[in-house]
Amino acid sequence: MYLHSLMPGSRPAAYMFIYKFDMKREEIDMSTEYMKENGFYEQLEKTAVVPVVVLEKVEDAVPMANALVKGGLPAAEVTFRTAAAADCIREMSEKCPDILVGAGTVVNLEQCKRAVEAGTKFIVSPGYDDAIIDYCLENKVNLIPGAVTPAELTHLINRGFDITKFFPANLYGGLKATETLSAVFVGHRFMPTGGVNLENLPEFLGSKSIIAAGGTWMVKPALFADGDFSKVEEMTAEAAAVVKKVRG
Repeated sequence: MYLHSLMPGSRPAAYMFIYKFDMKREEIDMSTEYMKENGFYEQLEKTAVVPVVVLEKVEDAVPMANALVKGGLPAAEVTFRTAAAADCIREMSEKCPDILVGAGTVVNLEQCKRAVEAGTKFIVSPGYDDAIIDYCLENKVNLIPGAVTPAELTHLINRGFDITKFFPANLYGGLKATETLSAVFVGHRFMPTGGVNLENLPEFLGSKSIIAAGGTWMVKPALFADGDFSKVEEMTAEAAAVVKKVRG
């Protein structure tokens, strides 16, 4: 048994480490309010549909962004599923000022930092990682962490998040699940991805539990494999028409 454990008023080294860590967290503004104040949530709700993009080639980044903007959905969640993700985000960020470009499928701090360095406007995670959360809150980076269970939601709500990703929505109960959870966690809203399509989009966007929906159907790689992004623009316009009809 260590001597410090027998001495009244003494604190083990591990305790002191945690204490100092907590003090550091208290000294830094770890609030999520900046995402309301900077207009991110408002812009997300207005856009309503966020195309979830997988890009293998950097040269496809700008044409993709232009097609989405012309189609009426000026947002893109560029997923970290390819080696080109960070460079694609950089291209969009530097050359396409009209698009809200974000990084998706961010599962570790290294990816998060790469995305921020590349100029991402927001981070989306399929789940959550406290290291990513700490980094984003400390550096005022817009973040949508993921949660599908009451336990996960409780953790994220206690960290200040009013908006979370819900993935894969089709496997975890879809709209019925988000509405049930939103009734329990009053006021909480979701961005579902997975199983969202043009047919069920009106139902999702018509629910108060949904701030926006992530979709892949208008940006599937097969649609622009030949370098022609006209089909992407066309299908994006169809989704944008639904947004206008449902949300005005």
